[in-house]
Amino acid sequence: MSNSKILVVDDEPFILRTLTFVLKKEGYDIATAVNGEEALAQIRASEPSLVFVDAMMPKKDGYQVAQEVRDDPTLKRQPYIIMLTARGQESDREKAERVGINEFMTKPFSPSKVAARVREILERT
Repeated sequence: MSNSKILVVDDEPFILRTLTFVLKKEGYDIATAVNGEEALAQIRASEPSLVFVDAMMPKKDGYQVAQEVRDDPTLKRQPYIIMLTARGQESDREKAERVGINEFMTKPFSPSKVAARVREILERT
């Protein structure tokens, strides 16, 4: 489903470059942000179908971003949110679920598996 908007939010340039490259190659419209405040502004402005959000970022972390998105009544469409994190403890997963994160992906990840997973998600939505 090309032309779907995807927002990639991470303060690590390598992650931003990798996901941007892989997903653009699949035909998606990609935007990036490096902190939680930028992420919220872009989500409200462009309402992406899918958001990759890092757990730990400056200004607002991924959990805060997800909570604000889920609590925002002005959004016409809620994005599917995938949290990227180097930590994969059960307590992190439980917290992610509580704030409305749809999926949890640990770093490092396989770019080809990410592309396949994005295709699956966007075909359903």
